[in-house]
Formats: sequence, C-alpha cells, structure tokens
Amino acid sequence: MSIDFTLSAEARTDTGKGASRRLRRENKVPAILYGGGGEPVMLTLKANQVARNLQEEAFYSHVLTLEVGGKSEQAILRDLQRHPAKGFVMHMDFLRVVAGQAITMQVPLHFINEEACVGVKMGGGLISHTLTELEVTCMPKDLPEYIEVDLADIDVGQSVHISDIKLPEGVTSVALAHGEEHDLSVAAVNARKGGGSDSEDGGDDSEDASGEEG
Repeated sequence: MSIDFTLSAEARTDTGKGASRRLRRENKVPAILYGGGGEPVMLTLKANQVARNLQEEAFYSHVLTLEVGGKSEQAILRDLQRHPAKGFVMHMDFLRVVAGQAITMQVPLHFINEEACVGVKMGGGLISHTLTELEVTCMPKDLPEYIEVDLADIDVGQSVHISDIKLPEGVTSVALAHGEEHDLSVAAVNARKGGGSDSEDGGDDSEDASGEEG
C-alpha cells in the first residue's frame, strides 16, 4: 500500500442529534468505531482533515489508522453519511481491523488500455462500464487500493466478466464465491448504433436494369 491514512480522533460521551449538530457547528464530524471484538467507541473527527482525506480514492478501500487518546486503532471506513442537500459529512462509521481476520470491502476498478482496445481501435466500438467497484474478501494486509481490468484484447460484442479479472494474491471475489451465476459483466465493447448501407442503392440498380430489359 503506497498511501498511509491517519486520522486524529477524540473519544466522546455526548450522543444524540443535538450533540451531533453542536459538533458540526464546531467544524467537527461525529463518528463511531466498532467491531473487532472491542466495545463501540464514539468519536469526534476534525472536519477539515476528513474532507482532505476523502479526496483520495484509496481512502474508501484502505486500512486506516485512528489515533484515539494516544492509542492507535486499525480500521476501515464502513459507512459515510452526507447531508442530502449540502453534501458535507454528517457521520462516519469505522470497523476495527484485526490482523489475521478477513475483511470484506468494495474496491474500485481501474480500466486500462481503453484506447488500445481492439474493439475500439479496429472495430469502432464503444466501451460500456457495468461495474465500477468489486466486493472482495481478503486479509487486511492483502487489501488492494484498486483492481486493474485490462481491456486491450476485448473485441466488439465481447464482455469482461468478474472471472476474467486477475485478482491479487490472497484476494477473492464475494460474488464468485456464491456461484458461477454471479459472474457478472464488468465491461463490454458495444457496436455503434446506426451507420450507412449500400443495400438500398443496390436495389434501385436492379430495378432499373429489369426495366431496361422490358
């Protein structure tokens, strides 16, 4: 993992909507840390630090470090609630990570070689992304920041499925674990709609020829 994310947090005891509104007025974000065999801990985060980290795509699929009262906790972001109109973060849920215990995460897909794709370059097709992230299970140390999907050899009319993706070692697809019927399409190269044809002109020529013979 090339990026390390560390958030400074404070434990809090005040709960409820009123307390949360007060924290937001103070430019802070209410949060909770739970799971991993430990007791739930109510937290307060700095809104500007949260906003800065949320700009990084890897933050959403990364093992994070929460520093609470001089103690470091490993965790992943499990849920994020934003204001429906203004977009600011209203609450965050973090799940503790325990070494040796598998975790399940949504990991973003990065599509590569789109311009070199056979179906686009030679066939004039259009690429359609049907999935933008993939749910995987792995040990915390094996969690990838993203998963690459190579589209170089995909022709018009062909699709890339989950089973076609080369997953990093130690990483498995949650969907495929439920059976082949869950092997969803990830991307496809579709033919462009429309396009001219000479069939109508050919028909006119044949009619003219028959008329001259008569």
